[in-house]
Amino acid sequence: MNVNDGSRTLSVWRGAAVLTVAAFVTKVLSAFYRVPYQNIVGDVGFYIYQQVYPIYGIVTALATYGYPVVISKLVAERAEEKDEEGISYILQVSLWFLTMIGVFCFILLYTGATSIAKWMGDEKLTPLIRIISFSFLLLPFLSVLRGYFQGKNDMVPTAISQVAEQSVRVVTIIGSSYLLIKSGHTMYEAGAGAIFGSLTGGLAALLLLSAYWLRRRRLQHLNPITTLRAGTIIRYLFVQGLTICVANMVLTLTQLADAMSLLSLLIHHGIEEHTAKMLKGAYDRGQPLLQLGTVVATSFSLTLVPLIAGAKKRGDDAFILEKMNLSLRIAMVIGIGASFGLAILIRPTNIMLFENDAGSWQLAILAISIFFATMSLTASALLQGIGYERFSIIGVVIAFICKWLCNIWFVHMFGITGAALATLLSYMLMFIFLYWILQKNTGVPLIRKKDIYAMIKAAFIMIVTLQLYMWLTESWQESRLGAAGQALAGVLLGGSVYIIMVFKGTIFSPQEATFFPFGEKLHRFLSKIGDEQ
Repeated sequence: MNVNDGSRTLSVWRGAAVLTVAAFVTKVLSAFYRVPYQNIVGDVGFYIYQQVYPIYGIVTALATYGYPVVISKLVAERAEEKDEEGISYILQVSLWFLTMIGVFCFILLYTGATSIAKWMGDEKLTPLIRIISFSFLLLPFLSVLRGYFQGKNDMVPTAISQVAEQSVRVVTIIGSSYLLIKSGHTMYEAGAGAIFGSLTGGLAALLLLSAYWLRRRRLQHLNPITTLRAGTIIRYLFVQGLTICVANMVLTLTQLADAMSLLSLLIHHGIEEHTAKMLKGAYDRGQPLLQLGTVVATSFSLTLVPLIAGAKKRGDDAFILEKMNLSLRIAMVIGIGASFGLAILIRPTNIMLFENDAGSWQLAILAISIFFATMSLTASALLQGIGYERFSIIGVVIAFICKWLCNIWFVHMFGITGAALATLLSYMLMFIFLYWILQKNTGVPLIRKKDIYAMIKAAFIMIVTLQLYMWLTESWQESRLGAAGQALAGVLLGGSVYIIMVFKGTIFSPQEATFFPFGEKLHRFLSKIGDEQ
């Protein structure tokens, strides 16, 4: 490898690290803002917002993870050839194509808002759907600019625009909802103000990206050898863009299934409309917990995916198997700890975050879903890393169809609890399918039995410890402050016990322990204690 190749590889890794940090920050912000928002508007107000949120989630996926990635690949290929005219042509065709898609989606949502709201079971959502439809008009500009900078291996504009978009959006949501509720406006008007945050955030991102573009964009007619055709670019955008988006949209699509069906099913089940909205709002408290749990759990394992993709190109099968195994072990360890720990501590956590314990049983079921969602997202990313994106899409389709059908069956039998069970089952089936595909393509078990036994042992000890702790501190739940103390101390206690048991076992080698914060020091400390005994 020459010096230029080495510096280019280092630059790529730095860029990937910048985007990873930005994605983590934006996802954490996206999970946390819903807590103060729910505290301001209550469960009915939260239900109103969550009904329309999945549409924004789709726009975000398209403008952040879908089309920019595809455009960046096309731009990077032309940049290697120093074909600046080719890059300009790609950007022009992409902008026109995505503008047509954006305008089409805008018109569809704006004119069909009433029909969509009726399908959701609440015609009062019509103005909110119309507001969110304007986000699709920003889609082409955000996608093309992010794709250009990423293709030039300049990840800073994309990263800053993502953080800025989410920050401005969160400030708009919290600020507008607080002011509107304080001034006596309805919950639906407060919801419209919150949804308006999708536009202010998108505009902030667009302004930042435009500033970077005006400062850095310089056309250089160095080597006009463009042989690209518009049809080729459009076909690549349409197929690859949708592939990447759908493969990474399972959490959003399961929320969409709830938004489109759950309220109507509850009312049909005989529940009064206002009560049904409150039940749906309490149930929606689980979404930030699910999102945050999967973000934390997958952030470690997914850092290995670029290494796997590189090994695939080299044909290094042994390396691929080793890192796949490590990715799944990391996801499994963190997923088990997060899901079962939260399930046991869900009542005080619910009171701490959302003022009361409404829907705690359903939230406990959704907490268990964190494990299967984490494993599904990790397995999906691994399949994408080795070039099997189509199976990731099939996995998402399986989860979405299962969620929709199980909502119909389970809500009729179990009410709102049925929706939580449907979510759990949909992620479970998705993981079983994706893991089966992974194992079929590798030909060997990717999770060893001895690791499974060690994880079960660690989880069992954590569960017993937390159950005893909850019994001893039950009186703390009489106040919100006491519940907060019980939840936070429980997280510290359960997490400490679980981590110690994991590192005392043989799940991770000393070298693998370095993937975790303080993992190497903890492994060394526990080994020293073991030697003394």
